[in-house]
Amino acid sequence: MRQFPLEMHHMAPGRVVEWRLRSTAGPVSVEGDGEGRRAASFNQDKHFTVAEESRGADDPVASWIAVTFEVAGALDEQALSLALLAFVRRHEVLRCEFRRLAGELACEPIAADELLLEASEVAAFDSSQALGAFLAERFRRSIDTLSWPLFTMGAVLREDSATVYLAFDHIVCDGMSMPIVVHEVQSAYEALCRGEDPALPPAPSYLDFADEQRRRYLSIDATDRRLDYWKAFIARNGEFFPRFPLELGVEPDRMYPIVNEASLLLDAAEAEVFEKACTVAGGKPFMGVLAAVAVCLREAGGPGVYRGFMPVSERGRAGWANSVGWFVNTMPIEFDASPGRDFGQVMAAVRAGFGEMISHLDVPFVRAWELLAPREFAARSWPYPVNFFSYIDMRKSPGAERHEDWRPTSHVWSARANGACSWFQRDADGLHMNSIYVDTSAARRTMDDFQEALRETVREIARHGSFRRPVALTAPRRPVRGPLDAAVSVRLR
Repeated sequence: MRQFPLEMHHMAPGRVVEWRLRSTAGPVSVEGDGEGRRAASFNQDKHFTVAEESRGADDPVASWIAVTFEVAGALDEQALSLALLAFVRRHEVLRCEFRRLAGELACEPIAADELLLEASEVAAFDSSQALGAFLAERFRRSIDTLSWPLFTMGAVLREDSATVYLAFDHIVCDGMSMPIVVHEVQSAYEALCRGEDPALPPAPSYLDFADEQRRRYLSIDATDRRLDYWKAFIARNGEFFPRFPLELGVEPDRMYPIVNEASLLLDAAEAEVFEKACTVAGGKPFMGVLAAVAVCLREAGGPGVYRGFMPVSERGRAGWANSVGWFVNTMPIEFDASPGRDFGQVMAAVRAGFGEMISHLDVPFVRAWELLAPREFAARSWPYPVNFFSYIDMRKSPGAERHEDWRPTSHVWSARANGACSWFQRDADGLHMNSIYVDTSAARRTMDDFQEALRETVREIARHGSFRRPVALTAPRRPVRGPLDAAVSVRLR
């Protein structure tokens, strides 16, 4: 399972059917006496606030996270409808509408037994291109942070197969929720087709996670000792946000259309050898990738000390492994990648920096941002291009043993940006990179060169267990690339 732009997913055409949620209890509301009302998490509150403010300024901020997967054979529409309904009923956060009440973001979930799904024929397509364009536009128009439901579900039906899709607003899920979606819906569908009841592991509610989080951190202030790690990072960095160190050609306080780009860095065999090289150097594969990123940024003119943000999943803390929600804390990480240090030395620095970061995972990112950078917190976006690194090993996700059959893919989209974000995924096919960045000529040059240098660096590590030779972003590009080397980008407006 890998992440890449939806426009790159050339799914076979067919007949599109969608399932729409409906409440038998009438209009969704959180205006009543408060019974059943829950407080949103810090991530959700900030996300919703940005949507409110941008809508009020007639400058809407939009994004979605989507997943697709394949069903072999003629689709049993009734079985899929029941599987989708069971999935929504199982995860409380998907049954919530969010609304601002007395300054606090509140949500009240609809009772599971008050939800129904209504199927509707949408359209039929005879080309992959037309289908892809339809789905991209469908997701943009149907996903709205300020309106319930906060996701859309459908399938592309053919005589001998189907592609199922679900697209979500970020407020109800994160990237690691996508393999959970695939695993649950597929497992339930297959069980129902066999005439069996689905059997799934427990999935505690994300709303309980949000309640616990707010109880622990809402009352803290800027003097709290749990913020010491953040304060030390800010003191060395000079500001709250670590800047992306390469030229993107952006102007202050301006948002841009995006480039959404994905490519293969290492094939399956190379990724296996790369992992062994990382193990020999005393680290894990994600540490090796981060070490390579740091060296490539430094060689392009960045600092010798790497500083960046890194999303960290909080699912493992208390049994949330099978729950859908936004279980991500974003943390600063720093380590020495200065000239003259070999792969083993940089890897050791990454390992130490990561260990230090994990030992201070306590305070939620949004709360630290609000307390330590209140002026920046009041803005609708990060203030400038921020250095950001994300890595997920999809082979360790629920249902990964069936990914070859289900062929799941995930996709992220954002209307605009003012910087660059890169996500790395490891799956059975290798190591992949997906980047979203501003659509400027400078950014295109920078990111193209950076990707080339990074690909060469991780391959050098796989071949030789070291950086081997200095990396230069100005190195001549190969005149011909194989299909697995080609970076495919999509210009989105």
